Amino acid sequence: MKIGKYTIPLIFMILSACTAPLEADYLLTNADVYVGDGSGSIRADIAIKNDEIIFIGKRSGHLRAKSLIDASGYIIAPGFIDPHTHSLLELGSEDKALRQNANYRLQGVTTVFNGNDGRGKPDILKVSSQLQTHGIGTNTALYIGHGAVRRLVMENAKRAPTPDELSQMKTLVDEAMDAGALGLSTGLFYVPGSFSGTDEVVALAKVAALKGGVYDSHIRDESTYNIGLEASIEEVLEIGRRADIPVHIAHIKALGVDVWGKSVPVIAMIEKARAEGLRVTADQYPWLASGTSISAALIPRDIKAGGKEKHQARLKDTLLRAKLRLDVAENLRRRGGGDAVLITMGRADWQGKTLSHLAQKNNLSAVDMAIYIASNGNAKIASFNMDKKDVVNFMKQEWVMTSSDGSVGHPRKYASFPKKYQTYIKDQRVMPVESFLYRSSGLVADTFNLCGRGYLKPGYKADIVVFDPKIFAPLADFQNPERLSEGVKYLFVNGRLAVNEGVSQPVFPGKVLKPCTKHINPE
Repeated sequence: MKIGKYTIPLIFMILSACTAPLEADYLLTNADVYVGDGSGSIRADIAIKNDEIIFIGKRSGHLRAKSLIDASGYIIAPGFIDPHTHSLLELGSEDKALRQNANYRLQGVTTVFNGNDGRGKPDILKVSSQLQTHGIGTNTALYIGHGAVRRLVMENAKRAPTPDELSQMKTLVDEAMDAGALGLSTGLFYVPGSFSGTDEVVALAKVAALKGGVYDSHIRDESTYNIGLEASIEEVLEIGRRADIPVHIAHIKALGVDVWGKSVPVIAMIEKARAEGLRVTADQYPWLASGTSISAALIPRDIKAGGKEKHQARLKDTLLRAKLRLDVAENLRRRGGGDAVLITMGRADWQGKTLSHLAQKNNLSAVDMAIYIASNGNAKIASFNMDKKDVVNFMKQEWVMTSSDGSVGHPRKYASFPKKYQTYIKDQRVMPVESFLYRSSGLVADTFNLCGRGYLKPGYKADIVVFDPKIFAPLADFQNPERLSEGVKYLFVNGRLAVNEGVSQPVFPGKVLKPCTKHINPE
């Protein structure tokens, strides 16, 4: 057995626990247990009382439990923590079935992050209160979103903020950090984040840094849309250095044929920054297709300045049409052409068809079909734009954790963790199972300062997944993106049984989590 960083204190606590009688709510027995630190498995029993783990080891007569779960043949691990989701709509729904967050529970996920890509609502306190009052099926943690803050203060203005506007944005970030935000999230590829300069982002990241936050970014360009992939990585590192803040790169990838193979120089840049002392991490979903919309992927940013009405007017402006068609054609080329763009949500007669198929059906070019869709309600897409070598190269890095970036119409919302396990752990053996589990739990908890989470240790919260390693697998695909995954037998969220014998339960034990980092006093 590999000795992990928590193994010695764990043994000490096990021996100490054996001297006093223990009453537990649940006792999990006979499983291979991975504590979440990257070490190998141990054969142990786990006792849960209220919302905590109270014992790990070989049980004896001193331990009694109300419920016994025989986990023979299963793996027990810390509940997965997904650092990039878009699940706030479900968690805030009036529909109790949606609030269970069953699509994440049945991937083994007990905590989801929200507010990514710069979208996090400024009023963190209000959002947290509403979620906690109504009850949620998994834990969640929230970002303050740069794009949401900028839109509140400046709408969709394509310019730098005035000193007064920047001051207002700083205040909103400061208040959100005090309310428990993880840090500042940006979506520099999207409007209105794309209209901001680096100096503006640094100024706001400094506010988050003083409150112990993290800077999370959908970088400005994952391809060759504007400044390019490598320049965008350099920008995120520059923000980290200038703001003195840990940086986290959202859904790291090399998007499109122009940048295939660029994982090599990108990794070198990040490794150099880490060696110099900058805290840099990233997350990644294990799919070759990204998920976005026709408008976000193909329509140039300038068209969107000033709000929805002006955006739609420009799309229909015949004087702008020639330039627009050239820009859309170039963006479509970057993504591999019309055959590589699959409509996943939109008008019923669009769904499940490629852009090329729709163009042919409507006697249009793929470019004109894209403009038509953007002008008539838009549509969600799966864009098959990544090279497998880059995906695997990023995945192997010790600072890359598992995520879903779950979005409607893409199977990643229902199947990312089992997809990674089945394809890249079991079949291709890109990494051992203990590394996969660590990068889905302990690494995330440590990176984002979620104290008492991410590991199986006495005194830690009982967020636990029990899955069958023989059948843990995705069922969702691009034709059926909302099929629940299989193989999770039991799941505990704060000590409550949220999945029982493979079925999500109508219980809502989730908490809105706050990082435990202390605030930094400015000199």
